[in-house]
Order: sequence, then structure tokens, then C-alpha cells
Amino acid sequence: MLFGQSIFQSVLERLKAEDEASGDAQEPAVHRVSGFSTGLAFDVMEGVSAGSQRVGEAYFDNLGAEPAIAEPPAPEPEPVMPAHLGRIAPEQIAAELAISAADTLQILNEKRRAFAKANHPDSVAQPFRDNANRRMMIANLLIDEATRRLPRS
Repeated sequence: MLFGQSIFQSVLERLKAEDEASGDAQEPAVHRVSGFSTGLAFDVMEGVSAGSQRVGEAYFDNLGAEPAIAEPPAPEPEPVMPAHLGRIAPEQIAAELAISAADTLQILNEKRRAFAKANHPDSVAQPFRDNANRRMMIANLLIDEATRRLPRS
């Protein structure tokens, strides 16, 4: 508190005193925006009302070209299932992975990543995601089983 007043009260008193001191020098209120040399009146061509203009096409008028009529998008062709997504039998997937007894943990992890890169459900079209998901599950089971059979060191 300054001299028995809070800071807020002292600021209000100072602003009130400034307003009273500058009250005589104020210009009459005008409907103008400070910094603009003119008011906010828009020029309208003589004899043409603003309501009759094509308001929705004003952007295209500024581009200098008439708006093109949008044609409906062409239907997308049906996606074609890749051949490898049709092979969902565990024997077929095991043949693709080519897991052998000589594979190390590092080799098995590389095979898992390579298989996932080619078969992950997020990288195929929606109609084929079930097959891709099934292939990933079977491959992960096969690689996990091969990892469990590795000799412990």
C-alpha cells in the first residue's frame, strides 16, 4: 500500500488525473480508425449495389480467372491383393522365413524386421489387412519359437 492506498487504487487515481488534464485537449470523437487516413467506407461502382455482386466468387475475381466447376473425383480403382498376402498357411510362411537351426538371435531379429517391413498390416490396403495381420502373427510365433529353442549361453 502506498500512502494508505493499494497499488491498484493509486494507478486508478493517476489515470483519472491524466484524463482530467488531457480532457480539454481531446479531439471530438470521430468514427475513424486510428492510423487510417480515410474512414471505413468502401468504394462501390456507380449504379451497382454491393448486394448484387458475386460475394462468394470474390476470391476468383482477384485471381483474374473464372472459377472452374469442380468435377466429381473419379472413383479409385479396386486395390489388387499382392500375391504374398494370399499365402497364410504356417508352412508357407515358415518357408518364406527360412528359419534354420544355425540362425542366431541377431539373424532371427533381422528376419522378423524384414518380414514386418514387407507384411505389416498398416502398409497394405484395408481389404487385405486381415491376411497381413494373420501372416504377422504366424511369423512372430515361428520366430519366437525358434528364439526359445536357441541354446542359452
